[in-house]
Amino acid sequence: MSRPGDPSARTGADPSARQLGSRIAAGTKDPGNWLQLVRFGLVGSSGYVVNLLVFAFCDQVLELHHFAGATIAFAVSVTNNFTWNRAWTFRASASGRRLDSQGARFLIVSLVGLAVNLVVLGLLVDVAGLAEIPSQAIAVVTALPVNFLGNKLWTFSTLSR
Repeated sequence: MSRPGDPSARTGADPSARQLGSRIAAGTKDPGNWLQLVRFGLVGSSGYVVNLLVFAFCDQVLELHHFAGATIAFAVSVTNNFTWNRAWTFRASASGRRLDSQGARFLIVSLVGLAVNLVVLGLLVDVAGLAEIPSQAIAVVTALPVNFLGNKLWTFSTLSR
């Protein structure tokens, strides 16, 4: 609640929203954050390629159901992404945080991302009737914001160390 005379009372802005906006503005001025975003994008791109290759193998060679293929592709790509994000993107391997606690957090975030992926994949394949591989490509991209925000703000957050 704002108090009389509080600037947020006049603007209607929530003080926590103003703080978040200030943190975001400050974060955009730090070149290290931009480098981290580029690294996350490169790791994510490699995970994306790994995911689609494994999914295509499961679909075309093993002839698995698209949910089974997506789950196997997830397991392989999440291992790739965790390894590279921990060691290179967030440089968390030297942070002192235990590998198992980061791994558990990364897995939880990734499972939420997988749930988003499977819902979108199911809608595209089973409801819209689209082909499986392009649908998986769209589903992976759709889950990207969940994965980035969860890992940036929780798994590898400097605030939680």
